[in-house]
Amino acid sequence: MFPALPVNEPILIFALSMLIFLIAPLLLKLFRLPGMIGIIIVGALIGPNALHILDRNDTIILLGEIGLVYLMFIAGLEININKFIEKLDRSMVFGILSFMIPQVVGTVVGYYLLDLSFPAALLFASVFASHTLLAYPVIKKLGIVNNEAITAAVGGTILTDTLALLVLAGVVSSQEGNLDMSFWIRLGAGLALFFVGTWFAVPRIASWFFSKLTEESYFEFLFVLAVAFVIAYLAEVAGVEPIIGAFFAGLLLNRLIPNTSPLMNRIEFVGNALFIPFFLLSVGMLVNIHAFMEGGYQFTLALWLTGPLIVTKLTAAWITGRIYGYGNDQVMSMFGLSLGQAAAALAIVLIGFEEGFFGQSMINAVVMMILIIGIISPHIVERYGGRVSLADNATYDPAEASPRVLVTFSIHSVYKPLLLDLALMIRDQRSDEPLHVLSVVKRDERNSERKVAEAERILQETITYAACAEVPVDTHVRLNYNVASGIIRAVLENRISTVVIGWDGIHSPKESIIGSIIDQLLLGTEKLVLVSMIRHPLCNTKEITLILPSGIDHNSGFYSVVDVVGRVSRGISAPVKALVVEGNSTTYEGIFKKISPDVTIRFDGLTGWSDLINQLHAKNGTRDELIIIANARRDTPGWHPVLQSLPKRISSFSKGNLLIAYPHTEERADTMELF
Repeated sequence: MFPALPVNEPILIFALSMLIFLIAPLLLKLFRLPGMIGIIIVGALIGPNALHILDRNDTIILLGEIGLVYLMFIAGLEININKFIEKLDRSMVFGILSFMIPQVVGTVVGYYLLDLSFPAALLFASVFASHTLLAYPVIKKLGIVNNEAITAAVGGTILTDTLALLVLAGVVSSQEGNLDMSFWIRLGAGLALFFVGTWFAVPRIASWFFSKLTEESYFEFLFVLAVAFVIAYLAEVAGVEPIIGAFFAGLLLNRLIPNTSPLMNRIEFVGNALFIPFFLLSVGMLVNIHAFMEGGYQFTLALWLTGPLIVTKLTAAWITGRIYGYGNDQVMSMFGLSLGQAAAALAIVLIGFEEGFFGQSMINAVVMMILIIGIISPHIVERYGGRVSLADNATYDPAEASPRVLVTFSIHSVYKPLLLDLALMIRDQRSDEPLHVLSVVKRDERNSERKVAEAERILQETITYAACAEVPVDTHVRLNYNVASGIIRAVLENRISTVVIGWDGIHSPKESIIGSIIDQLLLGTEKLVLVSMIRHPLCNTKEITLILPSGIDHNSGFYSVVDVVGRVSRGISAPVKALVVEGNSTTYEGIFKKISPDVTIRFDGLTGWSDLINQLHAKNGTRDELIIIANARRDTPGWHPVLQSLPKRISSFSKGNLLIAYPHTEERADTMELF
């Protein structure tokens, strides 16, 4: 028996939704259109204003609101927080322009051409002065979230939506006779308390939670969700929309959730597969298809909404682009992002209808505008954002941008997850190369087989861990009398370019640099070696201190070290402070601009090694600091005798994490000495 329409069975409603989320994007791909458009269109067809297969009931509305809040939360998480803060003026300029120009033009159109009252004209303009990041999934797919122009457009959203909703609050309060000084004082105090309170409390609570919960589990995901939605609700209490709070929550947790981590993968997966599609479906179900056919006043209103929206948002993007020197593709991508309309527009028109400023025709016109823009906005972003992505990728040297990474540790190490986090950061996310994980078991005539079996079992755990980040893993267990020899053979056989190896800080007078195994590894391979003393989660890092000895810029492998520093900085959203010892800071500045231009870095010149030690001692090596030493092998450019003991000296007083980067050197003939 076929179910009656509209469908009311919860299981069937969910099943139909899953089919729509699966099939609609796949069909739209055949026409080279963003998949999200398909969900909006199908939502319009099956909604109450068309075939009426589903009602837009409380459940759909709830899931749609959750999806929008989740979308804004992810946008705050994925933005490059250092770049966002450093280039905050760009977000503010674009946010102000993309609000003021539509607001002024819309008010004039509403008052003089549509014969609306002045308060109604203000509300009419604020409908499209805001914007919703409908096309955010597109820029995420293209990998341009951290492009400077895109960051400005995403950051501008919080300003445009806040200002548009303040217009709504002001107009409604004036209608009710409550628009006095006490109203603005209450609103200002509420917002100040919300932003300042969450800014100080949330990062500290989250940092404590992640440092205490060392095991990767679903509790991390639940904690993040709780923070996002609690802050979204507190924003509503303070007087602004929950989406503002969600975006702010993403910014607050940004540094603590690396983009390459399994936790970030879980957050994106749940959002892209479930919550965000429900938001798109909910938007589509608002569309009244009959209004397109009836024409008349509401169709005229829709044109007056859509036309000025397109012109004014394009003008705002163009002016911002001219001020900051963005290319045409970047300007059009900003325009496409700021064109999207949904949540704020719906909130404004519905409240305006309830307060008597608008009629039913205005609601229909706004929904029609949302559908039209919902099709145009992602298409523009996909077209021009694709060109931005190609331009960004063109700055990378594929030979350096796709390292083949090997991480090796003892089966008894307690820091395996922390080493894996580091390896996941420096691995190129665009590459299909697997992460290689190695454990070398020292040959024992009596217990070798048991030790190999134990190593295989432990390495299986690393596969599970990396799978949460959707990274393939190749595991290797070697049986060898000499551990360093086993590592070197694995490097050669798997054509490894970067070796990540753990160091516990323990050393003896017999060991020349760090430890006998690592010393032999540095002698036996010319590849980039990252000796890592990672004792605390990298996500808690607030600053990276980079030590650059004089002459290291002449080392043939120094560019690979710069690339690693850039990847780590982006991965944990931490700024870099470079300490240049007896060298020219300008030279290193130019190298970083060429290799890692998006890294927030400042350079300090030091006159000698004693100055370096004194400065590091003065900071007292806090737990939230990561020190990276750009070291060099003996008799290679950039090597200094003091580098032989520097790691041990730093590890003796520093409480933070330490990474010693040995650049790769020119390939030399293999003497088989260690074999």
